[in-house]
Amino acid sequence: MDDWKRVIWSDETKVNRLGSDGRKWVWKKRGGVLTRQHVQGTVKFGGGSLMMWGCMTAQGVGCACRIDDNMNAQLYVDILDHEFLDTLASCELEVGDVIFQQDNDPKHTSRIARQWFRDNGVEVLEWPAQSPDLNPIEHLWWHLKRQLAAYETEPTSMHELWERVVVEWGKIPDQVCINLIESMPERVMAVLEAKGGYTKY
Repeated sequence: MDDWKRVIWSDETKVNRLGSDGRKWVWKKRGGVLTRQHVQGTVKFGGGSLMMWGCMTAQGVGCACRIDDNMNAQLYVDILDHEFLDTLASCELEVGDVIFQQDNDPKHTSRIARQWFRDNGVEVLEWPAQSPDLNPIEHLWWHLKRQLAAYETEPTSMHELWERVVVEWGKIPDQVCINLIESMPERVMAVLEAKGGYTKY
């Protein structure tokens, strides 16, 4: 567990301004009619979404940032230069004491990203392909989006959506991150038992 708690977990996610990407389910009585509370309206325009990068540690959430441009290898290195290193500083962590986790997206494994890790002496966790079951930050995104969905009104703009993201990100309890990281042995065991197949995670 001490080794898992050395890992800084990172990822990107999309946050929608209106609703979710997937289905939503509601409960109603058999034979009952749909009411306004059962149906989410749609819009012809003005929806949209934003992309963000974030990370978490055994001390709680790290820095996060909004991604305004198309994510490419250089932008990713800029994020490492700022948000990742700022996370180390704010958590009073030394580069040699942590292991950085990222998935195998081509931007993450680009030549300039690999060079950045070498130049900065950052150990990168070797990560298997196609492994969403293993990354606990996926559940942190779920927690964040659930908090955003609890607002009684939709954000009126992308700026307001990002303001809400910043507020809710900062309110995530440290224990949420700790619990997710402490689930890693069970996650690994579940994947092994499923022989690389799907798990409850």
